[in-house]
Amino acid sequence: MAGKISAASARAHTRKSKQNTSFKLLSGIFTKTLLVLFVGALAWAYQAIQPPPPKTCGSPDGPLITASRIKLRDGRHLAYKEHGVPLEAAKYKIVKVHGFDSCRLDAVPLSPELVERLGIYVVSFDRPGYGESDPNPKRTVKSMALDIEELADQLRLGSKFYVIGISMGGQVIWSCLKYIPHRLAGATLVAPVVNYWWSGFPTNLSNQAYQQMLPQDQWVLRVSHYAPWLTYWWNSQKWFPSSSVIAHSIDIFSSEDQKLLMKISSTRNHAAQVRQQGEYESLHRDLIVGFGAWEFSPLELDNPFPNNEGSVHVWHGDEDRLVPVTLQRYIAEQLPWIRYHELPGAGHLFMVADGMWDNIVKTLLVGEK
Repeated sequence: MAGKISAASARAHTRKSKQNTSFKLLSGIFTKTLLVLFVGALAWAYQAIQPPPPKTCGSPDGPLITASRIKLRDGRHLAYKEHGVPLEAAKYKIVKVHGFDSCRLDAVPLSPELVERLGIYVVSFDRPGYGESDPNPKRTVKSMALDIEELADQLRLGSKFYVIGISMGGQVIWSCLKYIPHRLAGATLVAPVVNYWWSGFPTNLSNQAYQQMLPQDQWVLRVSHYAPWLTYWWNSQKWFPSSSVIAHSIDIFSSEDQKLLMKISSTRNHAAQVRQQGEYESLHRDLIVGFGAWEFSPLELDNPFPNNEGSVHVWHGDEDRLVPVTLQRYIAEQLPWIRYHELPGAGHLFMVADGMWDNIVKTLLVGEK
C-alpha cells in the first residue's frame, strides 16, 4: 500500500538518524576543542610578548637610588654624574649621551691636563630605563632632546652647551640638532648608529649596508621596525639566536675593537647597574625608538650654525662592523656642513684608545686635533 513503511526501512532510518546525531555531536566537540586550543594559544602568545614591569629604582622591589637625580616635568627622574672642573668655574659645558647597553658611569675619560687647561665640565646622564633613570614608556626621538634641554636648565648650564653622543647616543644628537639647535654651542657624534630606514638613503646603499650584519641582527632590526610589539619576545626567546649585541658576542667586532675590549673590561666595574631596571625599557626600547619610524631624517637637516658660530663633527672608523662606514660617508656628503673625521683601520670602539677622547673634545671645543 502507498505510504506504508517497512520495518527494515524504519530501522535503517533510525540508524541513520543516530549516526547523524553522533556525527554532529563529535563535530561539535571537535570544534569546541579547537576553539579552546585557539583561545589558549592566543592567551599564551599574548603573555609571551608582554614584557615584565620594570624594577624602577626606589620602588619596593627595585634597586636603591645612589645617584644624583633631577625630577622632570612629567614626574620622571633622570640620574646624572658630573665630571671635570666645577660648573661655576667651567668655560666649556658638555652633555654626554651614552650608547646602547651603557650608562652615566661610562664617562668621557679626558686627561686632567686638558680639563684644567680648557676649563671643561661634563655631565653624563642615564638615558630613560638605564642605570638609575626612570623608564619612559612614551619615549620618542623628540623626547630625548627635550630631556637633555630640561637637564641643562635644571643644572643651570646656561643658554648654550655642547653635546657629545656615542654610538646609539649619537642618534640622540641628531634629535638635538633637529629640536633644540638654538641651545647648542656645538655637537659631536662618535660612531653614531644609523637607522637603515631613514629617508634619503639610496635603496641599494642601505640594503648593501644592512646585509653586512649577521642574519640574526638583521632580524632583530626588522622586528624592531615592523613589529615593535614583538621586540621583547624576540629578544628573550630561546628558539633561535637574537641580538648578538645584547649577548655581548665578540664576533661582531673588528680585530682592533677586540683589543680595546680588553681595556674596557678591565676598568668597567658597573656593568650590573646598566640593566638593573630590566632590559625592556632600556635595551629593547632603544631598538624600538632607534630603528622605528622617525619623525624626520637626519639627511634633511639644515645647518644649525649658518654663521659658523658652532660646528658639528662626526667621527667614524672605516673598519666599524656595527655601523657600516658607507652610510656615514653618504650622510657627510649630503650634509656639507658636517665635519667628517674617518679613521683608517679603526672599528666601533676607537674612542677608548689612549688619547682619542682628548682629540675628539679638543676638535669640538677649539678646533685642535
